[in-house]
Amino acid sequence: MDSYLLDWANLLLRWLHVIVAIAWIGASFYFVWLDNHLVKPQADDLRAKGVDGELWAVHGGGFYNPQKYMVAPAHLPQHLHWFYWESYWTWMSGFALFALLYLFNADTYLIDKRVFDWSAPAAVAGALGFLAGGWLIYDQICRRFGRKADGSIGNDGVVLGLIAAVIVAAAWGASQLFAGRAAFLITGAMIATMMSANVFFWIIPGQKQVIADMRAGRPVDPIHGQRGKQRSVHNTYFTLPVLIAMLSNHYGMLYSHPQNWLVLVMLMLAGALVRTWFVKRHKGVDAWPLLVAVAMLLAVLISWLAPTPTMVPVTTAPATVSTPASGAAAGTAAVVDGTGPVSFDTVKRIVDARCLACHNAALAPKRIQFHEPQLIEQHAAEIYQQVVVQKSMPLNNATGITDEERATLGRWFKQR
Repeated sequence: MDSYLLDWANLLLRWLHVIVAIAWIGASFYFVWLDNHLVKPQADDLRAKGVDGELWAVHGGGFYNPQKYMVAPAHLPQHLHWFYWESYWTWMSGFALFALLYLFNADTYLIDKRVFDWSAPAAVAGALGFLAGGWLIYDQICRRFGRKADGSIGNDGVVLGLIAAVIVAAAWGASQLFAGRAAFLITGAMIATMMSANVFFWIIPGQKQVIADMRAGRPVDPIHGQRGKQRSVHNTYFTLPVLIAMLSNHYGMLYSHPQNWLVLVMLMLAGALVRTWFVKRHKGVDAWPLLVAVAMLLAVLISWLAPTPTMVPVTTAPATVSTPASGAAAGTAAVVDGTGPVSFDTVKRIVDARCLACHNAALAPKRIQFHEPQLIEQHAAEIYQQVVVQKSMPLNNATGITDEERATLGRWFKQR
C-alpha cells in the first residue's frame, strides 16, 4: 500500500509540475515573442499616452491590441494581472517531486558508490548545495558584471559567458558526485532555481517598487525595469536547456555514458541554440544556420553514443554468475556460455541475482516483478530495453551485473 500511494503522489506531483511549467514557459515564450513584434505606434493619441509599442493580432475569433508603455501609463489601473504564481508553483512542485523521489531515497537515487562513496545525509546536503550555490553564484555574476559604470544594465555578453561556464562546471561537478541520472536532474534543477529566484527576488519586487512609486507620486527609477528585463531574458534562454536536462535523465544511454557531463552540456547547448533561433526569428533575422548547427550537434551526439555490439568471449570454461556479496539477491550461481542458445534457467538465475532485490513480490517499482518465471517472460521486452540496450538497470548497477550477463539476456530475448 505504501508503494501504491507513493506512485500516486509521484504521478500527481509530476502532473502538477508539467501543468504549471507549461503555463510558465508558455507565458515566457509569449512575452518574448510579443516584445519582438511590437511596432512604434502611428496614432498621435497613443504616442501622447506614452505607448512605446503596440501589436494587432487575431486569435480565437477575436482581435487583440496589446500596448506596451515605457515606463508605465500616466494613470495606473487598479487591477493588474501578475505573472509569478506559474513560476513559484513550477519550482515548488518540482522540488516536492525531487524530494519525494531523490532526497527521501538518497541511497538508491542520489548515490552511486562507483562514482562517489558518501553518506545519504551528505548527498542530500550536496544536492541542496547545488541548488542554493548555483543561484548565489549566478546572482553575484549579474550584480558584479552585469552593470555599466553608470549603474545601468549592460555587458550581458560577459554575463552569459560566465553563466555558461558555471553551468558547465556544475554539470561536471554533479557527475563526479552523484549517480548519473541524479546529476542530470540536479543540474537542471539548479538552473530552474535560478529562473524562479529571478522572478521572486528581482522581477516581481522591481515591478512592485515601480507601482508603489507611481501610486505615491515619486519618480520611477528605470533600473527596476532594466533589471527585470535582464533576468527575464536570461530565463527565456534557460527554458529549453532545463527541459532537456529534465527529460534526458530518463534515458540511460545518456546519463550512463562515461562522459555524461559532456553529453548533458551538448544537449543543453542544443536547447539554448533552438531558443536563440526562436528569438532571432521573431525579430525577423534569418537564423536558419542555428538549426543547422543544432542538427549537426545532435548528429555528433547520436553517432558518439551509438551502442557497439557486446561480444562475449568464447572460453573453454563457462563464466559464472555469482550472487552479490551484499546478499541483496538470492539464488545459486548461473552459467553464462558465450555460444549456443540461452536456457531460461540461465536467464532466471541472472535475474534472481541481479534484479530480484528490487523487483519481487513485496517490492515492485512500476509494478514490475520477477519472482515468478511467467513474470520474467511477461517483462522480457522491458528487461531487454532497460538492461541490455539502455543499460539503465539495475539502477546505478547496485548488484554488479556484468557486460557478459547483459549480452546473455540480449541473446535470450532475440532467440525467443
